[in-house]
Amino acid sequence: MGDVEVKKEKQPTTTSNSSSSDDDEEAPDDTMDKVRRFFANTLHLGGSTDAKEEVKVEKVIPDLSFDGFAEHWREHGFRKIVTMVGAGISTSAGIPDFRSPGSGLYSNLKKYELPHPTAIFDLDYFEKNPAPFFALAKELYPGSFIPTPAHYFIRLLNDKGLLQRHYTQNIDTLDRLTGLPEDKIIEAHGSFHTNHCIKCRKEYDMDWMKAEIFADRLPKCQKCKGVVKPDIVFFGENLPKRFYSSPDEDFEDCDLLIIMGTSLEVQPFASLVWRPGPRCIRLLINRDAVGQASSALFMDPNTRSLLFDKPNNTRDVAFLGDCDAGVMALAKALGWDKELEQLITSERRKLSGSQKSEELQKDKEKPQSDPDRVTSGDRDKKDASL
Repeated sequence: MGDVEVKKEKQPTTTSNSSSSDDDEEAPDDTMDKVRRFFANTLHLGGSTDAKEEVKVEKVIPDLSFDGFAEHWREHGFRKIVTMVGAGISTSAGIPDFRSPGSGLYSNLKKYELPHPTAIFDLDYFEKNPAPFFALAKELYPGSFIPTPAHYFIRLLNDKGLLQRHYTQNIDTLDRLTGLPEDKIIEAHGSFHTNHCIKCRKEYDMDWMKAEIFADRLPKCQKCKGVVKPDIVFFGENLPKRFYSSPDEDFEDCDLLIIMGTSLEVQPFASLVWRPGPRCIRLLINRDAVGQASSALFMDPNTRSLLFDKPNNTRDVAFLGDCDAGVMALAKALGWDKELEQLITSERRKLSGSQKSEELQKDKEKPQSDPDRVTSGDRDKKDASL
C-alpha cells in the first residue's frame, strides 16, 4: 500500500472584529463553541473552551513534521515510550481489520447468517449460538500468521530499554510472537492466549483450545460440559483489570506516545490518547487521519483531539500511510534500519522452524480415524439447524 495523502480541511473565513454589529447571524463555529462551553461549565465535561481561560503552550519541539520529529529523536532521544495499536498493524500479516469497507472483517461475515455483523462478538449471541464464532476463530487463529515489521519495531523499542508499555486492541497474539515480554503487553480486548469455561470458569490453555478448534469440535468443558470461550473481550464483558490499573503509572512522565493502525473509535481504548501530559509528543502512524475533533458536543477539540494538521498544534506528529512503511521510515531516519531488518529476519526464521516442527509433530500424532471429528458438510448442517 502506498502512502495516503490527506487533504487539509479548508479553514472558514473569520473576522477578528468581535464588536462588529454588521453580522446579524452567529457563525456555526461560534454557536458550537457556546454549546461546548455550556457543557464544560455546567457538567464539567471536556474542559473550558473560553479563549481567555486557555493557556497557550509553546511547541514541544520546533518542527512537528515527521522529519522534524525524527531529527529531535536522533538528537535528544526519548526515555519512556508507550505504544497503542489496533488491527491496522496486522493487516500486512494477512489478518483483516474490522471496519475497512469491502475487506474488513465486518464486511465479510454474510456466510455466518448473523443478525448483525458485531453479533459474532456479542456474548448473548455466543451463548445461544457459538458455532459462527469458532468457525471464524479457525480462520483467524494465532499460529497461522507471523508478526509484521510494525510488531518488530515495538520489540526493538523494548530491546533498547525505551518501552514502558504496549497497549493493543488485537486478539491475534502477534505481539507475543515477537518475543515481547508478557508484562509489557496489555491486551485490552483479550486474546486467544487463555480460555475459560463460561459456566464453571475452569481454565484451558491455548494448545488445548487450538486442538479443539482445528478438529472442528465445539470446545466443551471437561468438568461441567459448558462451552469454553477464549478470553477475548466480547460486547457485554469488562476489559482486563490491567487496562484500568496500569495507565496512571505508564503515562506518568511518558514523553512519547506512538499510535498505530487504529481508528480511535472504540472506547475506552481510544481514551488512552488523552492520558499523557501536555509535553508528551503523540505520533500517529496510520493510513487515515484519525483522532481529530469529535462530533460529541461535550468534547473540547483543543484538549483531547490529535491536532497534527491544525494551526494550534503543539505536540502531535503524523505519518499517514502504511504502518510497516511508517516504522521502516522511522527506523531508517534513526539509523536503526539494519538492526530492525536483522531482528525481523532472525525472529521469523525461528518462528518458521517452530511452525514446521509443530506440523511434523501433528502429522505423527494424527490418528487414523477420529469419531468426534466433524466434517465441513456436517458442520454446515449443524450450523443451519441452530
